[in-house]
Amino acid sequence: MAYKAVNFKEKPSQFEDLWSPKVIAELNDYQLKQVKVKGDFVRHDNEDTTEVFIWEGELKIELRDGEVDVSRGEMFVVPKRTDHKPRADSECHVLFV
Repeated sequence: MAYKAVNFKEKPSQFEDLWSPKVIAELNDYQLKQVKVKGDFVRHDNEDTTEVFIWEGELKIELRDGEVDVSRGEMFVVPKRTDHKPRADSECHVLFV
């Protein structure tokens, strides 16, 4: 079997669309996804999953009772069933589970 590391910086060049997550790896019962983002995404919650955002760039996550800024090299966990709305002022890339 040929083993190959996943290069997070190369993956975004393989897709163009925004806000459309691509599965780049699977870990046990989880999928690690990468997505290009820019602008606003819809306000939503996830009934059965917790989202973990690991960011390269600048991301804001609006919550019902506040907002969190996530900068390069940081992460933020959105608990399941928590209403949130991600937003990025410029095109950036995010990894999430």
